[in-house]
Amino acid sequence: MTLAEAILLTITTAATPLLLAAIGELVVERSGVLNLGVEGMIVMGAVVAFAAAQLTGSAYLGALFGMAAGCLFSLLFAFLTLTLVANQVATGLALTILGLGLSGMIGESFVGQRGVQLEEIAIPVLSSIPLIGNLLFNQDLIFYISIFSVFGVSWFLFKTRLGLQLRAIGDSHGSAHALGISVIKTRYLAVMFGGACAGLAGAQLSLVYTPQWVENMSAGRGWIALALVVFASWRPLRVLAGAYLFGAVTIGQLHAQALGFGIPSQFLSALPYLATIVVLVIISRNRRLTLMNTPASLGQSFVPDR
Repeated sequence: MTLAEAILLTITTAATPLLLAAIGELVVERSGVLNLGVEGMIVMGAVVAFAAAQLTGSAYLGALFGMAAGCLFSLLFAFLTLTLVANQVATGLALTILGLGLSGMIGESFVGQRGVQLEEIAIPVLSSIPLIGNLLFNQDLIFYISIFSVFGVSWFLFKTRLGLQLRAIGDSHGSAHALGISVIKTRYLAVMFGGACAGLAGAQLSLVYTPQWVENMSAGRGWIALALVVFASWRPLRVLAGAYLFGAVTIGQLHAQALGFGIPSQFLSALPYLATIVVLVIISRNRRLTLMNTPASLGQSFVPDR
């Protein structure tokens, strides 16, 4: 394996959890719901996936349990914000704090244990293609799911009737309700999908990226995923590009440390988050672009007429 190939492989591994969490949150926000609890769902998915894999000996069951954990956590958010009409911002922040604390408690007994790693799946013939063979066709199942999810979500949002209804709810939930579209049901399903994606992103961290459990191993990826949705202006294919851009920044700072550049390691570790801030500042300056793609009902509670 060449150095360039090794670097590209590490970038794909670093970008996959960002891509999964962001594509799930994109669907949630397209429905008009703002869930700031992505970080909490990722870390819960990570600890539950690791624990399930350790107890069952199967990384695939671990990934499935990780998705379920993220989905259940998102249901808590959905019940509080959609049924009880709690503030979405406050509830999302509370969900993140709860997830970070609860995951630490659940994972305490698993600290220091060697994890069960998700195996790579080599696609015959294609995996032997120079350079791109290992990069695209000799990867783990979660990587393949992340790529297919981008194109699947893009097709769903812009080519199907249900996708049109979801976008209509995000743009004007009152008008969608008047047309007979079930706003609450659609938003519940969108939030659950986002939670499952975040849980799978967490499972990738503890089963692929670093097959072990470390407290707070999500390390701010949930916040980067939220920024990615804005960076991509709520378009799935742009999320794909943005996730790999941020993955490259993350891996770049690790290689810079390994090569011994005379830059403080703390600054290099902060680069992904500095890049996030810079991108958001640049985007916010183009108000026309932001308003053109932002779901008009984003973050607004909906109470159907009695």
